[in-house]
Amino acid sequence: MKRVFGVKKDKEPPPSIQDASDRINKRGDNVEEKLKKLDAELSRYKEQIKKTRPGPAQEAIKARAMRILKQKRMYEGQRDMLYNQTFNLDQVAFASEGLKDAQQTMSALKSANKELKGMMKTVNIQDIDNLQDEMMDMMDVSNEIQETLGRSYNVPDYIDEEELMGELDALEADMGSEADGIPSYLQPDKEEPDLDTEFNLPAAPTGNTTAQGEDEHGLPTVPRASLRS
Repeated sequence: MKRVFGVKKDKEPPPSIQDASDRINKRGDNVEEKLKKLDAELSRYKEQIKKTRPGPAQEAIKARAMRILKQKRMYEGQRDMLYNQTFNLDQVAFASEGLKDAQQTMSALKSANKELKGMMKTVNIQDIDNLQDEMMDMMDVSNEIQETLGRSYNVPDYIDEEELMGELDALEADMGSEADGIPSYLQPDKEEPDLDTEFNLPAAPTGNTTAQGEDEHGLPTVPRASLRS
């Protein structure tokens, strides 16, 4: 039966946007190659026209150059058309990718919303408030326990601050009096007093001591003038 009626062929899948864009870009590259060849021929014909004298030969070269120029204009039109098609395909591809991203975002949001709803069913706001109140009560009790354990047994519950300030002032006064009554041997050294200045003694004579003689005891002799007087 298959040999008589044949087998139905499967339909080929339609080309994707990327496939169509790649095909158009390939055609555009071929057109660009042709344009480069035509530009090279035009440059050669321009040089020949410059070197050829006016006449039939130059006119023939100009006719060939005009034919090449027409082909160039035709290929440039095809290139521009292919570029426009590529641009349109890029826009469609961008829109398609945007829609796919939006679909994925919506699916993720729906899944997250469903998961949050399931979690909210297991959480009660009243239970959270009660838990917070219990934690605060436990913290207060813990602070009271710490204060009770840290209390000193020798310190009375009530202490007069003014009385403590008076004792502190008295202590400072006692420390000042003790500083005034430090023994001399514990006090820092002072400069030795100048006895000549304190008792107004005259200055010792200088210059003539070496000229005076000495007696048998080694003492300076008294001048005769002072004895006569």
